[in-house]
Amino acid sequence: MPQISKEKREKISEQILFYLYSISPESKFTVDIARELARDEEFIKSLLTELKNKNLITEINKSPSGTTYTKRQRWRLSSKAYEAYKKHQ
Repeated sequence: MPQISKEKREKISEQILFYLYSISPESKFTVDIARELARDEEFIKSLLTELKNKNLITEINKSPSGTTYTKRQRWRLSSKAYEAYKKHQ
């Protein structure tokens, strides 16, 4: 698989953040985000993990009924990132 430049990774990360902002406060599964951006799930998951480490998004490990997910994660924009996006819109 060819390497993706850092610049392109940042642009795709921005697309992820914008998508999560547009559906906020709703959260989406990794597969839904990958489908929306027409990208590979594993690639999107690696970007989501990077964004989580930067505290821009929040990972949700439990279903609305309180059951812990074993193989899935839902993602939503962190409140700090939401406020920053809201200022610039």
